Amino acid sequence: MEVRFRRTFHALRQASVHRIVKRHGESPGFKALTNQPPSTTLNNVLSLPLTSEQRAVIEAGLASRNFLRGPVGTGKSTVGAGRLELLLRRGVPGDSILVLTPQRTLQTPYLGILRSPARPAGGEVALVTLAGLARRMCDLFWPLAAERAGFAHPDRPPVFLTLETSQYYMAHIVRPRLADGYFESLTIDRNRLYAQILDNLNKAAAVGFPHTEIGARLDAAWAGDPERRRVYADVQECANRFRQFCLQHNLLDFSLQLEVFWHALWPEPAVRDYLTRTYRHLIYDNVEEDVPRAHDLIRAWLPEFDSALLIYDEEGGQRRFLGADAQSALALSALCERAFRFEHSFVMPEGIAWLSHALARAIRLEPAPRPPRRAPLPLEIISARFYPELLDRVVERIQSLMADSGLPPHEVVILSPYLSDSLRFAITSRLDARHIPWRSHRPSRPLRDEPAVRALLTLAALAHPHWNIHPSTFDVAQALRLVLEVDLVRAQLLSEIVYRARDLTLSAFEQIQPQTRARITSLVGERYTRLRAWLLDYRSAPPLPLDIFLRRLFGQQLSQAGFGFHRNPDATRAAAALIESMRKFRLAIEPASLHLDHPDFDFGKEYVAMLQEGVIAAQYLEAWSVEREEAVLVAPAYTFLMMNRPVRVQIWLDPGSGGWYTRPDQPLTHAHVLSRAWPPGRLWTFADEEQANREGLARLASGLLHRCREKLYLGLSNLGESGFEQRGELLRAFQKVLPPLP
Repeated sequence: MEVRFRRTFHALRQASVHRIVKRHGESPGFKALTNQPPSTTLNNVLSLPLTSEQRAVIEAGLASRNFLRGPVGTGKSTVGAGRLELLLRRGVPGDSILVLTPQRTLQTPYLGILRSPARPAGGEVALVTLAGLARRMCDLFWPLAAERAGFAHPDRPPVFLTLETSQYYMAHIVRPRLADGYFESLTIDRNRLYAQILDNLNKAAAVGFPHTEIGARLDAAWAGDPERRRVYADVQECANRFRQFCLQHNLLDFSLQLEVFWHALWPEPAVRDYLTRTYRHLIYDNVEEDVPRAHDLIRAWLPEFDSALLIYDEEGGQRRFLGADAQSALALSALCERAFRFEHSFVMPEGIAWLSHALARAIRLEPAPRPPRRAPLPLEIISARFYPELLDRVVERIQSLMADSGLPPHEVVILSPYLSDSLRFAITSRLDARHIPWRSHRPSRPLRDEPAVRALLTLAALAHPHWNIHPSTFDVAQALRLVLEVDLVRAQLLSEIVYRARDLTLSAFEQIQPQTRARITSLVGERYTRLRAWLLDYRSAPPLPLDIFLRRLFGQQLSQAGFGFHRNPDATRAAAALIESMRKFRLAIEPASLHLDHPDFDFGKEYVAMLQEGVIAAQYLEAWSVEREEAVLVAPAYTFLMMNRPVRVQIWLDPGSGGWYTRPDQPLTHAHVLSRAWPPGRLWTFADEEQANREGLARLASGLLHRCREKLYLGLSNLGESGFEQRGELLRAFQKVLPPLP
């Protein structure tokens, strides 16, 4: 056995490393990130006017391990990028450098260095997350991992699951249990049910406790209705079944990748020897946003590095709902030889800095400091009696700022605790009316809720009559409205005349009576005729995989001049996410494992059925890379925070809403109870909930203000979006800091 593993290890070392790097380098998500134009401020960090503190950290010896901490906006990531540039300039091989971040969207400064024309030639720097590193190692050492982790077929290759494909398999595990009465006391959307069970598995792997303890930990902390205890038992049963299913079919979701890497590979001397010999220098940015298991790995690995730079954001830990542990991250400073702290912010003016500090103290029920006297605070209230009137005034103010002071649209963000469909439409329609470019980003929004996605799926159903999916006349009208760039009245009229739901046919535009054709207009008729001809041609040929069908439909028709996707970046991004999601689904799903390997199985039909359950889209880097787009960003507050980019103007809507303060209801999981800091067996009380909400709001407000360069606007109305009086904790904190507010 040992000889066989040794041979496998040496063969993989010499051949498979290049295969894995090539595989990851060719993935669309990786291409989308690395194909971005290099940042002009980070291409050559060492030539910038850096402070003496920054240069001291960058130029620390090649045999030093340093810990850098400070608030957001003090130039720490610039130092990390400068350190990477210095290592490369001094001849350190690129393939011996490991750059670790909690999520890929935080790698942009380092990609700017690696894509710089001035970068010295050499090997490829490894820019990874913990999950990315675990996946590479599981792939590289699969024969070793498969046998030690207990996979049923170690001789077969692994299948790595995305969030979407994990939910797909989870759905097949949970659906039969629902028929048996599981979760019957709970009212919850199925997609949320699947996602929260997976989230529990992820937290168990990220925190470091056995997945078999999930139900017991949740049960021990519950102090409410005893009926919930049965639900926790159901959660545990489904989690256990899902894990066994993955082991039986060589499926690796996020949690199992971490488990296999930590328990089966990291303790193996051959694997540890490979990692420690390959990577000699470490740059670990935003350590406070990572999970405890990542900190455990670095704690054990750190003595083996020739040099290391760990970067910690104070007041961080915003990803706690995903398992981030700031205290565990801060403990790593004790393992470093030198500690540095930056205090001067390159982002916040003095007034914003005071407001951030005072607001956080007020939220935590601490005495607020006196406001500065030298200059007025960069805060302005936009008030109105009713909410629609408030939105009008907000958009008017944005237009005024752009016209009077030349404020670029991408330097403005409109934030709210949650961005509902109605609020998004109300804001964006007003921006459109004033010709202000905008874009929105809601990563937790299911793909099926995007109008562009619904339109594409409607056209896909029309092109694949063998699916036996019959869109309603309203669905076809909505699709035609978007695709043909026509108003809803004419789109509805056209769909009622040409579409037959029973046999999925579209009649010719010429068959419509002349008077009705005139109402619809010949221009719309010409576009419809082109689209109909394309769909009929496709029907006459053998069907293609859904993602390839959508690529062709988009490229040959929908993206052409005159069609709705031609000048609609938001719809184009949704289409790209749908196509990428479908491609990953087709590559990851094994119908035989679900006993679906019959002749009439169709990946496209199965994928559409999955979307109908509201499966959440995985994270696509293209959607997060918005810092160079000339458009106002409309987003939930936490989403903007995760983008980690400063802007000149922030507009906070509805500060009196409880959504800023209250933790989202997740009945099947609990970020605090399933954390390393929570003592197993302790009850979660109302006082704990209040303390957690206050601390979360304080971190959120401080994090947003640390990313505000010039001015904050508060959008206040007598009645909030939901029609209730403004009484939220955030508004009360502002009233304590800046009395009297209206």
